[in-house]
Amino acid sequence: MKPILDTAITYLPKVGPKRAELLEKELGVRTFRDLLWQLPYRYVDRTVFHKIGDLQEAGAEVQLRGVLRRVEVSGRGRSRRLTAVLRDSTGSLELVWFRGIDWFADRLMTGREYIVFGRLQRFNNRWSIPHPDIEAVQRNAKPAATLEPVYSSTEKLNQAGVEQKLRRKMMQALLDKLSPEDLPDNLPSYLLEKLKLPSRFLAFRQIHFPASAKELHLAQARFKFEELFFHQLRLLQIKRIRIAKNRGFVFEKVGDYFNRFYRENLPFELTGAQKRVMKEIRRDLGSGRQMNRLLQGDVGSGKTVVALMSMLLAVDNGFQAALMAPTEILAQQHYQSLSKYLQGLGIRMAFLSGSVKGRQRKQILAALAAGDLHFIVGTHALLEESVQFQNLGLAVIDEQHRFGVAQRARLWKKNPRGLPHVLVMTATPIPRTLAMTLYGDLDTSVIDELPPGRKPIKTILWTEHHRLRLFGFLKREIKRGRQVYVVYPLIEKSEKLDLLNLEQGVEAMSREFPAPEYAIAVVHGRMKPADKEREMQRFAKGEADILVATTVIEVGVDVPNASVMVIENAERFGLSQLHQLRGRVGRGAEQSFCILMAGNKLGNDSKKRLQTMVASQDGFKIAEVDLELRGPGDIEGTRQSGLLDFRIANIATDQHILQTARQIAIKILEADPDLQKPEHAVLKSYLDSMAMKVRGWAQIS
Repeated sequence: MKPILDTAITYLPKVGPKRAELLEKELGVRTFRDLLWQLPYRYVDRTVFHKIGDLQEAGAEVQLRGVLRRVEVSGRGRSRRLTAVLRDSTGSLELVWFRGIDWFADRLMTGREYIVFGRLQRFNNRWSIPHPDIEAVQRNAKPAATLEPVYSSTEKLNQAGVEQKLRRKMMQALLDKLSPEDLPDNLPSYLLEKLKLPSRFLAFRQIHFPASAKELHLAQARFKFEELFFHQLRLLQIKRIRIAKNRGFVFEKVGDYFNRFYRENLPFELTGAQKRVMKEIRRDLGSGRQMNRLLQGDVGSGKTVVALMSMLLAVDNGFQAALMAPTEILAQQHYQSLSKYLQGLGIRMAFLSGSVKGRQRKQILAALAAGDLHFIVGTHALLEESVQFQNLGLAVIDEQHRFGVAQRARLWKKNPRGLPHVLVMTATPIPRTLAMTLYGDLDTSVIDELPPGRKPIKTILWTEHHRLRLFGFLKREIKRGRQVYVVYPLIEKSEKLDLLNLEQGVEAMSREFPAPEYAIAVVHGRMKPADKEREMQRFAKGEADILVATTVIEVGVDVPNASVMVIENAERFGLSQLHQLRGRVGRGAEQSFCILMAGNKLGNDSKKRLQTMVASQDGFKIAEVDLELRGPGDIEGTRQSGLLDFRIANIATDQHILQTARQIAIKILEADPDLQKPEHAVLKSYLDSMAMKVRGWAQIS
């Protein structure tokens, strides 16, 4: 017999075929199960009412009770709107609708008492609420529940009469049909008792119709824990299976190449963090299991040297190594850095990208397949079938979030004798909770220490009022022999965004810094690669004083003489991007500066972002603020993963639940790796069902 939750929504009281079709189209709700998971996004405390005369804070959500004194439609076309005046014993305010005007106009009645809920606005020195939730007070009705659920909706649903009141009736009808047997628990009873969480059946009833704030909190905690716990359990299972299944090449020797580089070519003493990470990598490489390690480190923390030393270990043990980067600029940067470090060691290395063609390409491919090359550095061109290794032992992938899972897997299959070790690197610091969620199946190393002698970059926030001061400051720095980056968010003029753009920026800079006294280079994403490279090289060689660019220079440019980074319209950039751009300076011994040029009117989030940049140099602290402000779905590189589409959990705000869930998952798998114990049967059953439903659960990272 088919489970009741798989019943089509048509068969629920108050729905029927037409509403069922609309619910599927607007919300993706087809079955009872789909409807049950339409969780409220907020609740209205029906016992608390504000007085209009006491209202103070614009943006606050308020519930009011009053009588409608006027309802009228005004304007035409796009300026058409419906306004109504709500009055109580202390004053009045305006209710405004710009959509669904006719529907509301037909139903709202002057002289009748209504309950109104919405967000306050101050307009023309008067309070108003645009698009409020509004409901007529029913005479002789039962007192409303303390907390009333409010569900996500659409204009089409509201116009069709499927508004909040009906949605609540539908949900109540569904819950009345269900019994505990229809919602069996997927968590062991001992775990529910330990964490003091309600059963699944009870949690669904309490999250939709909570009797109190405490009841609601427990129901929400139950579902948040459930989501995060099963996510972590699956990640840890994948890691366990990979370790058991994927044997790795054993790098036993620390040989001549590694030792000569360390003694003769390493231009500085390794930091304590670099030494610690190197020990972790050497332990992996000698363990007999395939290394799958994420290496995190701020810009300039020395990840490249750690990657190079790992690659030298591969060569010492008779293997080849590959380093793959997402852009030609970054790949070239790595190739040049490695060439400089490896002088005189006899390492044979080549560069490969889409722009390497003809005879040169054939020679590189032949040398690689024959084992005549130790290292290959390149872009995604390394993934092509024509690129064959004799014995690939280590793949280093930089800024790995820019490559998809399938792309990375193609590189891992380049050695028919077994899987090469994998070291993935990122200069975008990832908050601990996000790393736990995205890369929970990888081992993680963090370089959290900058090389000695590096001066902290001074970060300054200026507005358009400081423009002349900025020009004077740049001229003084250039006179001292320094170079300057100026970065813009746009290439062409946009009608929607009133921003200084690159074209205007080049004109303004050319007027203020005229030739031949000053030389300006220009780089943006729409230039031909050869032109872009020529302009970059002009700046790198010191032939240009100023590089005016878009964010194409976020990664891959290393000019120690550049001491100033100016970021125009800084409020338009994300925190991690601002931090990456700042990391382009501060490469030399001189004091460096990052100047954030922002508009005069900043929103709260923009203000917090820019103030965080001024206050902190710590990429991990900055990443935590970024996660808090933007949420996990907008952090660079996470969108493609599909792993953060939680129904209710939010790793930015539910970090303590995530950590608890992971610790419990680790303990369970340590005691019962295959979930064979009777008390874990519910876990195994649920995981198996999820593995079939959720695409990508079988191969994460």
